[in-house]
Amino acid sequence: MLHIQLVEAMKSGSDKQKMAYKAIEDLQIMDKLRSYNPVVCGTIPIGLDIEGSDLDIIMEISNLEHFENKLRTLYGHKDHFSLKRTTINGMEVVKANFKFKRFDFELFGQRRPVHKQNAYLHMIIEYELMQRVSDLKFKVLELRRQGYKTEPAFCKILGITEDPYQGLISYGIKEGIISK
Repeated sequence: MLHIQLVEAMKSGSDKQKMAYKAIEDLQIMDKLRSYNPVVCGTIPIGLDIEGSDLDIIMEISNLEHFENKLRTLYGHKDHFSLKRTTINGMEVVKANFKFKRFDFELFGQRRPVHKQNAYLHMIIEYELMQRVSDLKFKVLELRRQGYKTEPAFCKILGITEDPYQGLISYGIKEGIISK
């Protein structure tokens, strides 16, 4: 799967990607949280990171309380650890944030397979679009440095006028990058 290739490429990618990969390995996230199918998402694996970009790891969970307890046990002692349960798009989720080795981590879990979560879909769409359009990465990075979030930057460049998070998914479906 593409997300595995992207994470593997981080081992020999930019200096930031290599440091991010090492931080993930040092925390043993992929092993210690294996039962939740963790997937590294976001801008760092696809090379769209800017100063302050965080490391996002999404997971599929069935028991929110059990997941919260596991995160507290494993990472509750990390700098700036916070944990919250909230509702996004009508679905209850758990988010844990902390700092480790110069990176802001966000561990995110919801009752949805990782390959159907928006963070995963956005990353796949963004990566594939950058493969198709030669200067797209440069244009997105320029907008990101001006303060745009990733999805709104893509939508501005692509002329998508609806909500950028849903609009990018609709565009990915229309372009045959992902399916419903």
